[in-house]
Amino acid sequence: MSAMGDVAMTVPVIRAFVAQNPNVKITVVSRPFFKPFFDGITNVNFFAVDVKERHKGFFGLLKLHSDLKQLNIDAVADLHNVLRSQILRTLFALSGKKVASTDKGRAEKKALTRSENKIFKPLKTMVERHVDTFKKLGFLVDVSNPKFPQKAILSSDILKITGEKPTRKWIGIAPFAQYDSKVYPQDLMQQVINELASDTNNKIFLFGGGNKEIEILNSFANGKENVINIAGQLKLQQELDLISNLNVMLSMDSGNAHIAAMLGTKVITLWGATHPFAGFAPFNQPLENCLVSDRDKFPKLPTSVYGNKKVAGYEDAMRTITTEKIVFSIQSQLAVSEN
Repeated sequence: MSAMGDVAMTVPVIRAFVAQNPNVKITVVSRPFFKPFFDGITNVNFFAVDVKERHKGFFGLLKLHSDLKQLNIDAVADLHNVLRSQILRTLFALSGKKVASTDKGRAEKKALTRSENKIFKPLKTMVERHVDTFKKLGFLVDVSNPKFPQKAILSSDILKITGEKPTRKWIGIAPFAQYDSKVYPQDLMQQVINELASDTNNKIFLFGGGNKEIEILNSFANGKENVINIAGQLKLQQELDLISNLNVMLSMDSGNAHIAAMLGTKVITLWGATHPFAGFAPFNQPLENCLVSDRDKFPKLPTSVYGNKKVAGYEDAMRTITTEKIVFSIQSQLAVSEN
């Protein structure tokens, strides 16, 4: 029941789990919005939590426990590990069920992001931590050779917006994140889009949501035939279908990066206050696809795990990621792309 990116990072683990443990059925308990993430995965059922009414608050958790008990669950893997999920798994443990939770490595992450005596080293990824959770329950999961779903067949409604994909390279750009410290400067992003759009073999799709973001995306696309703002035009499942057909996705350290990665799409990510060493790099992507801000000029980086901590003087850290480097990284991915 967490943020979009956190939920997306569980998908490769669950997909590998059911492939390698075919006699086990998994019930994913999450918000209704995230159901499309898990559609089509064999032996996975989805239980939609009603956090606004039936399952709201402490007494709602009691109802949720009661509802889930009807499914004859044998074990609980808590991949969220916050107060709400801790209470829920404790209720199952008290009824004799085996439970395990994901160790988020909070102490290690604090050491990575503190200003003084920083311990700058790569930490275990969240995917690896979720694998460990299932191991505690007695199940082995190997994500070293992942299998991804086939590229989706695009519906006529999607094709009305995107057009056909005969020879063009399709590039997705998701230029927003929850916190400004993780967002590439708007003027530089415009330069990146202009450079990519100058190649008529490229078609660029802009992702976002909300009136303010849509307005910015419209300004990015203005006057460019091969730049399309799809924000607000597609439902989540349709966006997933489109992302699965991209040749590459450019994203901030945000949910869209993890969505693209869970679908097997190549991802280039830009990092400001945060850093891939914290364990949130997109799944199965090489480290060189994570373009980070200059730590020689900004030695306190990363200053935050989630980007919610502001540090004076570090507002322009992402300007050290050059537009040339971003465009080169995208072009390199397009050069090796099969489609």
